[in-house]
Amino acid sequence: MCGIVGYVGPRQAQDVLMHGLARLEYRGYDSAGLAVADRGRVAVAKAEGKLARLIERVDQSPLPGHAGIGHTRWATHGVPSDRNAHPHSDTTGDFVVVHNGIVENFRALRDRLEAEGVAFRSDTDSEVLAHLVARAFDGDLTEAVRRTISQAEGAYALVAMTSRQPDRIVAARMISPLVVGLGEGENFLASDIPAVLEYTREFLLVEDGEIATVTRDGATLETIAGSPVRKQPFTADWETDSVRKGGFDHFMAKEIHEQPDVISRTLGARIRPSEDGGEQVALEGLEWSDRDPAEIDRIWITACGTAYHAGLVGRVLFEQLAGIPGEVAFAHELRYGKPLFRDGSLTLAISQSGETADTVAAARLARRRGSRLLALTNVVGSSLAREADDVLYTWAGPEISVASTKAYVAMLVGESLLALELGRRRGTLSRTAERELVAELRTLPGKAARVLEDMDEVSRLADVLAGSPDAYFIGRGLDLASAMEGALKLKEISYIHAEAMPAGELKHGTLALISDGTPVVAVVTQEDVHSKAMLSLQEVKARRGLVIAVAYEDDEEIGTVSDHVLRIPRVADVFSPILAAIPLQLLAYFVARRLGRDIDQPRNLAKSVTVE
Repeated sequence: MCGIVGYVGPRQAQDVLMHGLARLEYRGYDSAGLAVADRGRVAVAKAEGKLARLIERVDQSPLPGHAGIGHTRWATHGVPSDRNAHPHSDTTGDFVVVHNGIVENFRALRDRLEAEGVAFRSDTDSEVLAHLVARAFDGDLTEAVRRTISQAEGAYALVAMTSRQPDRIVAARMISPLVVGLGEGENFLASDIPAVLEYTREFLLVEDGEIATVTRDGATLETIAGSPVRKQPFTADWETDSVRKGGFDHFMAKEIHEQPDVISRTLGARIRPSEDGGEQVALEGLEWSDRDPAEIDRIWITACGTAYHAGLVGRVLFEQLAGIPGEVAFAHELRYGKPLFRDGSLTLAISQSGETADTVAAARLARRRGSRLLALTNVVGSSLAREADDVLYTWAGPEISVASTKAYVAMLVGESLLALELGRRRGTLSRTAERELVAELRTLPGKAARVLEDMDEVSRLADVLAGSPDAYFIGRGLDLASAMEGALKLKEISYIHAEAMPAGELKHGTLALISDGTPVVAVVTQEDVHSKAMLSLQEVKARRGLVIAVAYEDDEEIGTVSDHVLRIPRVADVFSPILAAIPLQLLAYFVARRLGRDIDQPRNLAKSVTVE
């Protein structure tokens, strides 16, 4: 949630900040603002709505200066408005802050400050931080920030600046992500690497409980207690083209079309020659002894949203290929429950960003209670990756569209690789079966590309769905997870109500909602329940529902009970969710286009959910 960018150096700060905010707008777009220090004062501009509104304002009244901070907001406290937009100032205007997160004790802090005569100008929790920094300042902004965060409870990334020390910006992190970008005679702060990738490739990761003081000459890190922190910079090897649309109308379309390459990258060097002349999975980042996999008696999988759907697929893979029973739990439920973790359990925490607050909290709970923690994430050095005993990176590259596509597919590939390695090391998967499945994995990039070659049918179907207020998605087994992800994609970017359920549940209530022309999207790829899935579709047709099936290209029978069929190449059934995701993503995309929705930045949502 929320995007932060900061700059100190010879360039006009406004230009760097606006560029960074454009790269971070996927993190929140309820409002945006920036503050620039110049000639003994701090000038602030902010605007409700998308970044274009702020661009209009600064074009009319530029903010000159060489140090500044910027923010794009996803609202938690206070409705989206100019007055609630960041940056927030103290009563003198000499101190400004931007903030990502939630100050959980803000009401008590605000009451105390108001009793002392402070007049608040916003409804946000963040404004209390500006007043606290101003009151704590005695000539040293770093020390003022330290004193401020000692009073604030919650999760946050806070960045402060003042006209009284205009040559620096000071940041503190507690859970919400923050990086320092290192340049020559200039330095940067950002919530996420893409914000400043065009200016630098060298970064320092600000970790929980650390304060960063950034000037044009360098950056220093220290703990909240004041101890120096020394760490080596890391190099971000992302291409700048990866954060551009590359000729597509939307980032979502670009990221859907990147999936064949993403599958290849996730497989990467993880498939290697075996001693018997075939190939097998060998995963880096898993520091397991020979005994460790055999001793796993249960896998807990925790995630939110799209990553949760990936977890549903993973549970089946681990049970079928590795013989390990699994439990999938929403992270926001697990962290407040009483899960029965034990020493023999493995917890797989899944998050594209590695910063999802609920998932990180659930992962920490699992470790505290004795479970080994494995992170499946896309972002190197993320909070989840640092928390985990072992990390499996997906290597999907930056994903800008709020609706996840390529990251989801990469998660499925990562889980498939993990299940195969566990199956081999536990002895539950024969060498012949492993060889055949590894060979199937090798075919996935090419088969994914084939799905993308012909989009005419899915484009035509968009007209059908765009005119319906509701859609229902059904599936059995692994197809249910695909149906759930398909329904999520449709509702989050088209705003059409979409509901997913097991196909067998239709007749237990939901069939009452099926009438003439009601769209029912059925994923039908699992051979062991194919005949049962056909019965469910016949029930829909008997009520004159409109059946749209996702099925294998050689499944002739499916056409007898479907009005439209979106075809995918045949693959081993355990890997079908990887291919089935693509037509469902495209269907949601084309429907949203027909309806004129804001596809990359759907209303009320943000990319990285770093607040509870």
